[in-house]
Amino acid sequence: QVQLVESGGGLVQAGGSLRLSCAASGRTLSSFHMGWFRQAPGKEREFVALLARNDAVTYYKDSVNGRFIISRDNAKNTVYLQMNSLKPEDTAVYYCAARLTGSYRDVSGYGYWGQGTQVTVSS
Repeated sequence: QVQLVESGGGLVQAGGSLRLSCAASGRTLSSFHMGWFRQAPGKEREFVALLARNDAVTYYKDSVNGRFIISRDNAKNTVYLQMNSLKPEDTAVYYCAARLTGSYRDVSGYGYWGQGTQVTVSS
């Protein structure tokens, strides 16, 4: 089992930046594929960024590609999402997720989830 706790959300103006953190306990995150997902009010949860176990490959939702960066610090057992040039449409609850097996690109297989952190981008 792995427990995930997100932090770093908040209110920011359009064009600003935030860095979300996902701290893990119970297992070493280096063993997991990691992902950041988000859910806006009235919408389904969607993936934002994925990071393969070996850290060699990443995959981003088209609308955030070039603005967001997912990374991992194994020494701190933490995954990050650096969000730049934020837009009002990025407003959502952001969740960190992990999966131990299968393809990192298979978003349906992420079985470990944090509680989420709210990101609000004002125009």
